[in-house]
Amino acid sequence: MAKKLNELVSLDAPAREAGCSRPLFGLDSQALSARMGEIGEPSWRSIQFVQAMYQEYVTELSEITTLPKSLRQRLVDQGWQIGRPVIGQAFRSTDHTERYLIELTGSAPRSETVETVWMPEGDGAEAGDEPGADQPEEVGCPGFRFWDPGKQETQSTGVAPSLPVRSAGKVGKPDPKSWSRATVCVSSQVGCAVNCQFCLTAKLGLQRNLTAGEIAGQVVAVLDRHQVRVGRDRVNLVFMGMGEPFLNYDSFMAAVRLLVREVGLSPLRMTVSTSGIVPGIQRFAQEPPDLRPKLAISLNAPNDRIRAEVMPINRKWPILTIIEAVRRVPLRPRERITFEYVLLGGVTDLPQHAREMARLVRRTGLPAKVNLIAWNPGPDFHYATPKPESVERFQRILVGEGIPAFIRQPRGRDIFAACGQLKRTV
Repeated sequence: MAKKLNELVSLDAPAREAGCSRPLFGLDSQALSARMGEIGEPSWRSIQFVQAMYQEYVTELSEITTLPKSLRQRLVDQGWQIGRPVIGQAFRSTDHTERYLIELTGSAPRSETVETVWMPEGDGAEAGDEPGADQPEEVGCPGFRFWDPGKQETQSTGVAPSLPVRSAGKVGKPDPKSWSRATVCVSSQVGCAVNCQFCLTAKLGLQRNLTAGEIAGQVVAVLDRHQVRVGRDRVNLVFMGMGEPFLNYDSFMAAVRLLVREVGLSPLRMTVSTSGIVPGIQRFAQEPPDLRPKLAISLNAPNDRIRAEVMPINRKWPILTIIEAVRRVPLRPRERITFEYVLLGGVTDLPQHAREMARLVRRTGLPAKVNLIAWNPGPDFHYATPKPESVERFQRILVGEGIPAFIRQPRGRDIFAACGQLKRTV
């Protein structure tokens, strides 16, 4: 285990070579200007590429009609392509969450995929981020439905049924727009090396890092599918999918810059979650506020003993070491640090854990909130989803001790799209 943890110190293991294709998607305006200069074209051509790829969602060079046909053909002859990741398969939940297998078009083999999730109306993760929202409007637990892989029917508690993924199936076009806001959950790696004991993605191990274009391309592919109007529709991004963003730091932040500068999304509507990679948090603290997402720490336990059992990464960077690094992140006005807390039945959901968590948050001295996540089930785990009354009790204890605490709704459990369930299930 010590050897594995030492390997995590490297923040930017190189991404695998992407075959012989030369993708343009992922290059910012400056890099595109340089490419145009190399082939004898004026630098302002980059504006045409940015508008086509990042704002009009064009996926083929032949479709960029603002470029001369001769230039388009010359780029094709030289091996260039737009190379944006595409949605290979889509699965729709009974609650209208969609999970996508995103094909990494520049990769070899072509069939390599990563997962992205679309949640109309979000899952409550953004609760408490609005000015003045110091406490949840309503303290209480949403209904949960428990999945028993040996049964097709389970007791209803007020939400859509959680059935095995095969019951949901693949889907074609999205539903007509009926959402007022949405959240896109984005992956940063194929698999993950952190090995959280309650997460399905950990079972894949780390296969490779994603490039900036592959990270940003997930977002643009989903925006394209749902015809999102950037600047008008309210869409949040959470970098909480497959992988640990701070173990692919350079590509992750390059993707953020693309999404802010070229696509036009606001960093105030982005949140990155880390398991506590301290060197990455230290780098993150140096990022300019106009390009930096909000920060969430995946804590998941109230003390080092329990956290080391469920998250082995804690043996390298314990809780107080992580908190010390987080204190160095300069926060914007009214900005909070989010502590994500997965409730494991009988392991991290007891009243004494809630009281200990409240003391820990107060000791940080940080403007903070806690997002509570009832563990989402999966095969071959010995953990249990907490009872709804346990989740509600945990929240009430935190709120009673002055800690803003919000419950994240389980979204897409029936298609393995919920937090901790991403494993490219088909």
